Amino acid sequence: MKNPFENLDRVLEHRVRLQIMSVLVANKSYDFNSLKEVVGVTDGGMASHIKALEKEKYISVQKSFVDRKPNTSYKITERGRNVFKKHLDALEALVKQQKK
Repeated sequence: MKNPFENLDRVLEHRVRLQIMSVLVANKSYDFNSLKEVVGVTDGGMASHIKALEKEKYISVQKSFVDRKPNTSYKITERGRNVFKKHLDALEALVKQQKK
């Protein structure tokens, strides 16, 4: 039997990144400040986690202006959606394995 830990994604092992991905998988897009509020981290903390997810191409970034103010929003990519699902499936397999 394959070890479910092997299917966990290293990038998503951090709780903040997992939270960001959870918000993005459930919403069409989310802007930086709203995402930061939901997750409960600082600007710098959010920026570093966003950068890690963007580097892996799990999320995409859209920059625009709203009422003449810069606005950055994020969307989950297809790759991100697939990796997130695989990660959740691995967590579920771990839970089921522990119940036996």
